Amino acid sequence: MKSPAGALDSTKRAGSREEPDSVVDALLSASRALVAVAARSLAEAAEEVTLTQYRTLVVLAARGPQRVAELAAAVSVTPATATRMCDRLVRKGLVRRRSDRSDRRQVQVTLTDAGRRLVDAVTARRRAEIATIVRRIPADERPVVVQALRRFAETAGERRDEDWATGWDL
Repeated sequence: MKSPAGALDSTKRAGSREEPDSVVDALLSASRALVAVAARSLAEAAEEVTLTQYRTLVVLAARGPQRVAELAAAVSVTPATATRMCDRLVRKGLVRRRSDRSDRRQVQVTLTDAGRRLVDAVTARRRAEIATIVRRIPADERPVVVQALRRFAETAGERRDEDWATGWDL
């Protein structure tokens, strides 16, 4: 039997382990749902930012000031693309550039207060929508979901939300 997300019901699993393809399929289904949530939460943002620009703001919020090359690697774009994107975000007042204290030839990009407010507002909307979805998952199944998603995020190199504050340039 298939669930609404298209994944095989637990009664149809081969043994106690999911095959890699079924894990990939389940994550693709979940990612489509999460992208839809992300797009809706971002669409309500007062500033017009693309998904990649928003991801850049999130990286800065989570990791603190970054050199353009580091930022480019973190959001999987070329340094030239990251530079142009930062130019746009500077014009929107969401990031600022500043000289690195240890090497003035290096420039770091940092989140402005307006950028931090945007990330916080979008995150709050996203969190509320995800909470609504999570409440539909039976309570006894939630710990398994939490464990699997944390493992996936950690493997992908994401910081947990509660770890963000340690990376902020306060």
